[in-house]
Amino acid sequence: MGRRITRPAQGSKAARAPRPLMIAHDARWPGEARSAVRCSLALLTLLLVIDTGAGTLTGLRAGLWLGLAVLLLVVVWPTRVSAGRGCLAARGVLRTREVHTDRLVSVRWSDGVAQRLVLRDADGNRAEIDPRVFVANPPLWRLVDADARTSMARGTLCCGETALRQVSARVDRETARTVFKVSGLD
Repeated sequence: MGRRITRPAQGSKAARAPRPLMIAHDARWPGEARSAVRCSLALLTLLLVIDTGAGTLTGLRAGLWLGLAVLLLVVVWPTRVSAGRGCLAARGVLRTREVHTDRLVSVRWSDGVAQRLVLRDADGNRAEIDPRVFVANPPLWRLVDADARTSMARGTLCCGETALRQVSARVDRETARTVFKVSGLD
């Protein structure tokens, strides 16, 4: 009896090529992460100082305040966005969401208070990105935009051309404003 070798079916996760090298990152992320840590530490310090001043600080209460500060840190921790050819990754506190930007099916604005751009690919992956990340990082947007155009050319992108145009116009507007400001033409 010989050894039987089976190949994974087309489109299965095992058959995919390795993840592409991420070549563009959110440049503002380190500063936002430091701000999140500072907010959390400021809350912890404030709560400990108030509790100590009132004379009610115990080990249990200090643990409670520490837990509250950690909860705040988890809530305000920024999503780290990076992109490579054909892939966009959004790393949060608990999980990473990857979308194949060269196989997008839809791009839309999410409903709610905070603006989010929701990207979906043909594999069913989904990522929500704050459009300000793209506005602040034009190289990141250029990679996503080029791959979205590939999706449009292939015919996989069913809806979302308007959302892509809106983000592209916003990125171009802010880039031009920055260029004028730096060159003194503002």
